[in-house]
Amino acid sequence: MKKVFLFAALAISTIGCSQPKENNNVPDVVKNAFTKEYPNTKVEWDVEYDGFEAEFEINGKDASANYNKEGHKLATEIEIKKSELPTLALTYLTTNYPNEKVKETAKIIDDKNIVTYEAELKIDGKNSDLIFDDSGNFIKVIKG
Repeated sequence: MKKVFLFAALAISTIGCSQPKENNNVPDVVKNAFTKEYPNTKVEWDVEYDGFEAEFEINGKDASANYNKEGHKLATEIEIKKSELPTLALTYLTTNYPNEKVKETAKIIDDKNIVTYEAELKIDGKNSDLIFDDSGNFIKVIKG
């Protein structure tokens, strides 16, 4: 009986953990907004505290798009190579974090068509995102 209970508890916890990836939790207005912009695109959804995140690929690159509950796209993030960062951003990283390895880089386009760049690395032992403007000027660090 203990084995059955343990299996049932494990199954319930596994279902609970995978639930955010299910399309059932995403309102039709959000799914329709995504499909309108990215037809015939395979997508996985995450439910976030303030909306929804679609994870997909664009031209072989990982991408994500964030939507609010009304289906308005807030931003799109597309994975890029570190070398695709603006020169000023690369210089900033080399100057200020010469011993830190950049884990991921991305180009972000918000709903006002403003482009920023993101470089993820460890600062004080925590994964952090450094944000740069379209020209590569440093804007801020988001820790955690």
